[in-house]
Amino acid sequence: MKKTKAIGAMILGFVLLFSLTACGANASAGDAAGKAQEAVTEETQEPGAVEPEAADRAGDSVSEGNGSDAQAEEAETDTLVQESVDASTQNSATASAETSTAAAPTSAAASDGDPVVYFTSDISAEGLVRIYDRLGWTPSGKTAVKISTGEPPASNYLRPELIKDLVKKVDGTIVECNTAYGGSRGSAAMHKQVAEDHGFTAIADFDLLDEEGEVEWPVTGGTRLDRAILGSHAENYTDWVILSHFKGHAMAGFGGAIKNVAIGMSSPSGKVLVHTAGTKTSGSIWYDDQDAWLEALPEMVSAVRDHVGADHIIYINVMNRLSVDCDCDGNPAEPDMHDIGIAAGFDPVAVDQACVDMVYEAPDSASLVERMESRHGIHALEHGEEIGLGSRTYQLVNIDK
Repeated sequence: MKKTKAIGAMILGFVLLFSLTACGANASAGDAAGKAQEAVTEETQEPGAVEPEAADRAGDSVSEGNGSDAQAEEAETDTLVQESVDASTQNSATASAETSTAAAPTSAAASDGDPVVYFTSDISAEGLVRIYDRLGWTPSGKTAVKISTGEPPASNYLRPELIKDLVKKVDGTIVECNTAYGGSRGSAAMHKQVAEDHGFTAIADFDLLDEEGEVEWPVTGGTRLDRAILGSHAENYTDWVILSHFKGHAMAGFGGAIKNVAIGMSSPSGKVLVHTAGTKTSGSIWYDDQDAWLEALPEMVSAVRDHVGADHIIYINVMNRLSVDCDCDGNPAEPDMHDIGIAAGFDPVAVDQACVDMVYEAPDSASLVERMESRHGIHALEHGEEIGLGSRTYQLVNIDK
């Protein structure tokens, strides 16, 4: 009985001592535990790596700080203490790994069969060429580079100095269509002047796709559209680089690859057709059924994919100057979140979805998230997946690593 009480008292003593050590009461044990935590922190910068030897040293120091005898009962108590330290350091490692993944995502795939989206945080001319090279894609003929020329005077369009090396690498022609809402890009003469003022004509040939008329390409399997109406010059190009500035949008919630094709390649009447979910080709672009017109976006893109061929199109989204407003707004809200990087792939749904996911993971994206959610912007991607345009699950490959 006395021996049982002594053992119980000894165990209680070790538990109390460990509690005091965790609170910093025992200096030598606290220092050792601190060293163990430092070792774990260093290792968890490579997620999943934990240094058990550091935790062992902490446990040993707890025992040595007591000056206790090496009895069997003490050994059992040390084992319990060690397990507690191991569990704590493992949780710390897991938390660090999760934080690292959110800051620089490396994978978002459900299976190896999902499309690959490449990512780099290097938003520069060199980074843009590097991610293009990673795609392993070479155009087979005349190449169009579809951008937004940006509404004056202060929109966040992709600057010529950023894109010029890529445009030259593919020997591309920068292409655009006139707007359906007037502004400074509502006519060919005005739009060409904007392209010159913004520096695009200095780095490549510039072509307004609808300057000489329109062409219709059929939509197969759509619920909102039976055709897409594009600028007639679209027929002159065999290969397409859809180079998009990912950002918010007052009507769609966000704009990326899908919007750059669906609205950006449509002639003015084609823009009205998409904006009104296939109901008209002239008049106001405002429409009272939000989900319906969002569904028209991927349906128009499917017409381009089917006509051109999926192997002849690549999609690159640049996530910088992440305003809640589109580049069709000449005076957009100032971005209140940090730049993220560049995403690229062959699947427009996957590329846009990856950008959406990275915005959600960013710690300072509340304004843009609110804009996307308030417009139900994700529905365009949901419908894009439903009609077979692409996949919302993907493999994200960080080429910086």
